[in-house]
Amino acid sequence: MPRGQKSKRRARERRHQARAETQSLKGAQATEAAAAAAAAEIEESPSSPASVSRGTPPSSRAAGARREPQGAPATSSRDAGVSCPGSEEGARASQDEESISTSQEAPSTHSTWRDPLSRKASKLVGFLLEKYKLKEPILQAAMLKIFSKKYTKHFPEILRRASERMELVFGLELKEVDPSRHSYALISKLALPSEGSPSNESGLPTSGLLMMLLGMIFRKGNRATEEEIWEFLNALGLYAGRRHLIFGEPRRLISEEFVQQKYLTYRQVPNSDPPRYEFLWGPRAHAETTKMKVLEFVAKVAGTIPSAVPNLYEEALQDEEERAAVRAAARAAAVAEGSALPGPRPRSSSHI
Repeated sequence: MPRGQKSKRRARERRHQARAETQSLKGAQATEAAAAAAAAEIEESPSSPASVSRGTPPSSRAAGARREPQGAPATSSRDAGVSCPGSEEGARASQDEESISTSQEAPSTHSTWRDPLSRKASKLVGFLLEKYKLKEPILQAAMLKIFSKKYTKHFPEILRRASERMELVFGLELKEVDPSRHSYALISKLALPSEGSPSNESGLPTSGLLMMLLGMIFRKGNRATEEEIWEFLNALGLYAGRRHLIFGEPRRLISEEFVQQKYLTYRQVPNSDPPRYEFLWGPRAHAETTKMKVLEFVAKVAGTIPSAVPNLYEEALQDEEERAAVRAAARAAAVAEGSALPGPRPRSSSHI
């Protein structure tokens, strides 16, 4: 290959690596913000009404009118049951903004970024995300090549930190699928069908954020007002009208992805005048995960265990028992239906 082409290829690879590392740093920041928000949510009383999120005051409309989640210009989407963002110039301009400025970074981010192993873990997260998007195999030998040899002995710790970030930010679990080849795969924490996990416009998975939202709704009594949802998202550094490096434009992600894909249900609060809106688990969330799995996920983010929240833990156990009863009844019905089917007639015997 001519020298000029090699130089251009190396330059492209360096730019790509720099973007991946920047993205990984934002992922580390999102992890820390999510942990803080989840811990605060677990500690506070879920019954107290949340105040409106900063910078996003709710607007009221005529009774019965649908509105865009938290004040967005919209075009109607009947199938989703919620308005979706339009293509106005203001919306396009706001999407070009980055939601995480230096003033919004978590204070612990700087110390995390100075830690060499955390930097290497962020670099590995970028590598894993690229492999995930390209659907390429993840080999330990390839992961070791992105570090200098002096970090080889620290690889288990680097891999542990990177795996934790992938799980908490993106909802992806890194599993070793072939011990003989040290081959790994990223598995969604949601039991999703063949079309894959929910993702944003860049192809990055958003299951982690979805699990956090499901957990937040669960903690609020299985329904959360629109104001509570945006207060929680603001705590994660996600703001309506501001494009996030990892998750894209949050308003669009919620309305066009989570609601339309039926992971969340968005509806008017019954008998509210002026109308107010709330979010609930959607049918796909009920089908593809459980309250116990969501509670385990949120507890892990908050650095605790599910039983540390007794009321939610008891409700999750009851949900598990009800699901087991439904499965048992379905099996019994299938067995009964099978036994009721007409079988072959017995042969008639003749006696001499």
